[in-house]
Amino acid sequence: MKIGVLTGGGDCPGLNAAVRAVVYRAAQNGHGVVGFLDGWRGVRDDLARPLAPADVADAVLRGGTMLGSSRTNPFAKPGDAEKVDATLDRRGIDALVAIGGDDTLGAARELAKRGRKVVGVPKTMDNDVAATDWTFGFDSASSVSVDALERLRDTAASHHRAIVLEVMGRHAGWVALATGLGGGADFTLLPEEPYDEERLLTHVRAAVVRKGFALVVVSEGVDLGPRKGTAGAKDEFGHELLREREAGPEVARRIEAGTGIETRSAVIGHIQRGGAPTLFDRILATRMGAKAVDLLLEGRSGEVAVLRGGTIVGVPFDEALRENKKVGAEWLDLLHTFDA
Repeated sequence: MKIGVLTGGGDCPGLNAAVRAVVYRAAQNGHGVVGFLDGWRGVRDDLARPLAPADVADAVLRGGTMLGSSRTNPFAKPGDAEKVDATLDRRGIDALVAIGGDDTLGAARELAKRGRKVVGVPKTMDNDVAATDWTFGFDSASSVSVDALERLRDTAASHHRAIVLEVMGRHAGWVALATGLGGGADFTLLPEEPYDEERLLTHVRAAVVRKGFALVVVSEGVDLGPRKGTAGAKDEFGHELLREREAGPEVARRIEAGTGIETRSAVIGHIQRGGAPTLFDRILATRMGAKAVDLLLEGRSGEVAVLRGGTIVGVPFDEALRENKKVGAEWLDLLHTFDA
């Protein structure tokens, strides 16, 4: 076979490890790999390079994606689907491995419906793909956020302030949850719970009285109601761009206005995406990439390699994409155990 591979959507640590595993597993079984550049844009516009084991030997060590990425939707515009088919035919691609989150995998599902052999690998630092216990990128991103919160703790304690840390998370608050729990935040705001300003202010006041400072973690997707700064613009998959919403700074303003406590905010943004992957993400990405090739070797298409318990298995695209995985009641109960 000649196998194509792409990485789409937002980058995250572990993507290169997954690509490396695809290339090595294919080569082990006598098959070749072509890497499409910049996600689905590379398939649509025929941008690609051959990949051999020597090209990816050290890729497991590096963050980002050596193939590049984009948020291109190959089925959004008239004629694009035909361009995708033409590229795959021209290059003699027998099967495609799509590595990405819900949007990338949704496009892969559409391509599979059109009769192509396609399998998926779920990645997202948001950890919100439904069918898998964990996605690679999440552990690395959350580790960066926890480190940031620990550094902010020193400044907050020194100046007797409240400090708000905004982390990524559009629809699901997994990164905020992990940061709040792992970093010992006094209060954590998630998209899964209605915003309760009085409760927030009460906990911040209590933390400052008890220890002289307060730390609050805010997921960027928290609904704070209509306010200045909402972006409005959307990407090719119809998602609102969150870069101008300023959830963290807005929460900090409300805390200072409501309590009189000097409050600052920090937004680490894309810092969470970069850097070398953690050991957990390196191994998970490697296992998923290898499993994707195994699925193709077994003659299986239209499936996604996911983690279930301690095992990597294949599940249909429809199961993997049935809904966004949200933070559930059990996790919220644990989080609120540590409210100030």
